[in-house]
Amino acid sequence: MKLHFYGGAQSVTGANYLLEGNPNAKGKTTKILIDCGLTQGSREEEKQNYEPLPYDPKEVEALLITHAHIDHTGRVPFLYKSGFRGQIYSTSATKDFSEYLLIDSQGLLEKDARDHGHEVLYSLQDVSNALKIWTGVRYHEKLRINEFDVEFFDAGHILGSSFIRISAKDEKTGEVKTIVFSGDLGNVTTPLVKDTEMAEGADYVVMESLYGDKIHEPANTRKDKLEDAIEETVAAGGVLMIPAFAMERTQELLYEINELSENHRIPRVPIFIDSPLAIKLVAVYKKYSADPDYFDSEALALFKKGDEIFNFPGLKFTLTTEQSKEINSVPAPKVIIAGSGMSEGGRMIHHESRYISDPKSTLLFISYQSPYSLGRKIMNGEKMVRIFGEDVLVRCKTRSIGGYSAHADQLKLLNWIRPMRDTLKKIYLVQSEGDTAEIFRTKVMDELAIPVEVPKSAMEVEL
Repeated sequence: MKLHFYGGAQSVTGANYLLEGNPNAKGKTTKILIDCGLTQGSREEEKQNYEPLPYDPKEVEALLITHAHIDHTGRVPFLYKSGFRGQIYSTSATKDFSEYLLIDSQGLLEKDARDHGHEVLYSLQDVSNALKIWTGVRYHEKLRINEFDVEFFDAGHILGSSFIRISAKDEKTGEVKTIVFSGDLGNVTTPLVKDTEMAEGADYVVMESLYGDKIHEPANTRKDKLEDAIEETVAAGGVLMIPAFAMERTQELLYEINELSENHRIPRVPIFIDSPLAIKLVAVYKKYSADPDYFDSEALALFKKGDEIFNFPGLKFTLTTEQSKEINSVPAPKVIIAGSGMSEGGRMIHHESRYISDPKSTLLFISYQSPYSLGRKIMNGEKMVRIFGEDVLVRCKTRSIGGYSAHADQLKLLNWIRPMRDTLKKIYLVQSEGDTAEIFRTKVMDELAIPVEVPKSAMEVEL
């Protein structure tokens, strides 16, 4: 087998890996893709999305999707537009989430194309066409794609997320080789979703390492910190702003605020979910609310007894632009949860322009903030930022809660590898920035004595 790294190598976003089987009697090889994501970040980095694909999409038999986040799915319609006509596979929940996320992404790409005078990356028709060849599968359902045996496991990252195990037999030697693509692995005891499954018996792993150099704060303290942030901002008479990704993070917040509200741990104030996409995604959570494949036992029990965990006193969903603008007329104290998670767009940036100069208000970060994003600048303590072409003074309080990360930290990444340590020939670390992958590489080699490589973009390896 050959493995090609076309995205996600020494980069957090843009996951895209090509696995190629051994040549058959006619010299033809089976080619399958794992993920096909958008590169996100600076304008220079995002220009990569418009470059031609580094392989012929017409030769690809199948695309396997680990989860719905745009940095893993965002180029799927472009793949179709470029000639791909194979089959797409993911869990059913991932397919449903991806439909909403890709339609939303297409709108943003279209706006960007208008603003900067270039061709739009793909159309809504391309999204629709890709969905027509997209099949939903269950965890542990066995798939056969020519010589490849494929199985999806629960990654515990977001609802429907997977890591994917792929095996193939070399017809000449009879040897079976197995490779696991981690996708994104989940944090410890994440609410709603089940815990990450363990993998065993793999020869190779392509593994995310976003937090390979960090240890998250204990998950059981994050709800207390959320409670403190709400109480302190309400007491000060300010606005609590929480930039949150529409997928999973917003729903987790609702889950925990619901519990705080039901147990009378926070004062009753207006809480706005000002994200049309997040509101639409709630419908997918409800669709699968009785499916034990996806939710943990605690969430299933709440759904079963009819607990409206996405609806509680004071909660208001603002779907339309007019409803969003009406939030301004509601006096403080209030809580606003809106996209985007890095303050680089969406409705949150409008609220930040209005309230970050208010010393009574608080901006609460619960998500990863990429370098050069507005969120990272504010989190790093910049006192003047530029929003909508104007300089805005930052006088609000800022807080961060690391426990809301949906990604595994260094300890969990190590524990996930341990069951495979006796069989692994090599680990390839992807989806991280700066020195993180090198730090984790050293840690793995010191503790587990497994060979580790940090691949470069476009690198090809023989397995």
